[in-house]
Amino acid sequence: MALTRDFKQTVVARAKNDPAFAQALLDEALTLFLNGEPDTAKLVLRELVNATVGFEALAADVHKPSKSLHRMLSASGNPTMESLSAIFVAIKKALHVEIRAVVTAG
Repeated sequence: MALTRDFKQTVVARAKNDPAFAQALLDEALTLFLNGEPDTAKLVLRELVNATVGFEALAADVHKPSKSLHRMLSASGNPTMESLSAIFVAIKKALHVEIRAVVTAG
């Protein structure tokens, strides 16, 4: 039987080693959120936090307990807009990227 790597471990490892992949995860989380899929956006954001900032550092940056952040970004979490905004800003700083929304007709 072949040994396989857990999907979450693969995502974390790739995001840590590939800045473009981490940026793509951030883009995906934002796109999902803005397109009305907050539950999936939270889960992508959770994996991105695990792979980049880490929950302890994020907690210090946004002045919230890490346990609260874990709950917010869980499938049943209910973060406020203020909390989500702070999380996106912290990840943006960690990845050294700017976030710009582009509206396209469709």
